[in-house]
Amino acid sequence: QVQLVESGGGLVQAGGSLRLSCAASGRTLSSYVMGWFRQAPGNEREFVSRINWSGGRALYADSVKGRFIISRDSDKNTVYLQMSSLKPEDTAVYYCAATPRHTGWDTSSGYDYWGQGTQVTVSL
Repeated sequence: QVQLVESGGGLVQAGGSLRLSCAASGRTLSSYVMGWFRQAPGNEREFVSRINWSGGRALYADSVKGRFIISRDSDKNTVYLQMSSLKPEDTAVYYCAATPRHTGWDTSSGYDYWGQGTQVTVSL
């Protein structure tokens, strides 16, 4: 089992920044893919970004490319999502996810473990 706990959400003005953290525990994650998703009210959960726990292959949704950066600190067992130039349309609950599979990483069904989510609200 893998446990994931997100933190760092909050209220920020448009143009501001936030850093989300995802603390992972449980089994060794060295071969896992870590992902960030988000879900706004009335919308489906959508892919934001992913990274291999071993490092590398950081990929982003077009909507956040150039504004968000995913990273991980293996010593702290934590994955981060640095969000900059935030827009009101970034408002959503953000979820961290993990999977040992390396396919389907851009869909929620491709992940086996999920955190509880953290709310990000961007105001005008």
